[in-house]
Amino acid sequence: MTHDELIMALENILGQQRVLHREHQLLAYECDGYVAQKARPRAVVFPETTDEVASIVKLLHEHKIPFLPRGAGTGLSGGATALNGEVIISLVKMDKFLSVDYENMRAVVQPGHINLQLTRKIAPQNWYYAPDPSSQSACTIGGNLAENAGGSHCLKYGVTTNHIVAAEVVLPTGEIVNVGSPFGDALGYDVLGLIVGSEGTMGIATAITVRILQKPEAVKTIMAMYDNVSDASDTVSDVIAAGIIPAAMEMMDQLAMQAVDKSNYHVGYPTDIDAVLLIEVDGLRAGVEESAELIVEICRKHNVRSVQVAGSDAERSLWWSSRKMAFGAMGRISPDYIVQDGVIPRTRLTEVLTRISEISRESGLRIANVFHAGDGNLHPLICYDSRVPGETERAVAAGSAILKVCADVGGSITGEHGVGVEKIEEMRFVFSDADLSAQIQIRSVFNPLDLCNSGKLIPKPGRCAEVRQAKRIIEQHAEIFDGFQEQTMIASPGK
Repeated sequence: MTHDELIMALENILGQQRVLHREHQLLAYECDGYVAQKARPRAVVFPETTDEVASIVKLLHEHKIPFLPRGAGTGLSGGATALNGEVIISLVKMDKFLSVDYENMRAVVQPGHINLQLTRKIAPQNWYYAPDPSSQSACTIGGNLAENAGGSHCLKYGVTTNHIVAAEVVLPTGEIVNVGSPFGDALGYDVLGLIVGSEGTMGIATAITVRILQKPEAVKTIMAMYDNVSDASDTVSDVIAAGIIPAAMEMMDQLAMQAVDKSNYHVGYPTDIDAVLLIEVDGLRAGVEESAELIVEICRKHNVRSVQVAGSDAERSLWWSSRKMAFGAMGRISPDYIVQDGVIPRTRLTEVLTRISEISRESGLRIANVFHAGDGNLHPLICYDSRVPGETERAVAAGSAILKVCADVGGSITGEHGVGVEKIEEMRFVFSDADLSAQIQIRSVFNPLDLCNSGKLIPKPGRCAEVRQAKRIIEQHAEIFDGFQEQTMIASPGK
């Protein structure tokens, strides 16, 4: 099938207005939120129904043309980047709120429905949807399903997989199936559990049934400021050790605080503190009051400079807006950045942050830290300028080095952003050849021709390839960092 024949066939399904194929139209779809790697798709199409998605997929599968699903494009690991000249199936027009059943705590949405809009629609009846990624004002439920997105409140409430109970899915062959169960456990294998977090490699969800929750009776938010990160880290461990499971427990370092205070969400963080903790507890009023008081006591035991409980909803909202806009605020202090999301045991927090500081010095790049401290999900933001030769490569190498540290202390390379293309080779830090082969075999059951988002999530197995890749990463880090230090010495011969 020629390119012109493909476009004509897609237009026959959707009409001309819902098919983009001209060069200037495709520029906006060269990448998602991971901008270090870009590639232009073959075309972008905008279905509005499950049947239209199925018709498009059947056409592409029949002619062996690669394709991938895309939500709002807020992903941070390159999962929606068309590396193989794919046709992008954009789901933004499939944004309907289909139904809600308050009595049984369920809602059904299309994949393009915005995360925060779901909560806003059910909030008047005192309900909400718990997963709250920082991009929740823009990201879609379908994208959250693909990446198994988390959020600030996942410490207590879990990530996306804990809140999606069923889905209608178009398989990479064009077949329409229903997985999961709206009520009770699904019979047979947990196919929904396989699809959630599979990053669009096993199919395209077109209708999603989610669990909704009633708003808690009371909420208390505490902000604690520390002169050093180790005291803040010890506070996190002791709060959990005291038997308190906060709804959220977030931390930012000084560089991250500088960025957000330059944005529209100015809190007024002191410029001489090392860390700020944002801790939230919710539930029954009496229990929340008691938990908040105990958390304040624990903070004071760990040399906190200042600790306060939000005095109003407006103050609480400002604090959370400051935290949730931290990624976007980095644009105030750096033209480009890469954000990682490695996971570590909470008890290794101080040790890992020390190593991240060392990587920052070795690479010559500033690294801000914003993270879900309660569950050990780190978000180091590596600042760089892509206009400076070599800085992009140094930033990518620094990110890989950080993930290696996370894996070495018993953690993982991703907690919620996904693997995509960004971390695909780093999968070897945590999986053996046998592990990777098993995952590829599972994927091939759903995606036999590997047409649906090919080249994402799982690297090809091979012991020799693994050894070569590990050696390449180590050599790359040394080469890039040594090269930077050499340039620095040449630029400053007296030092």
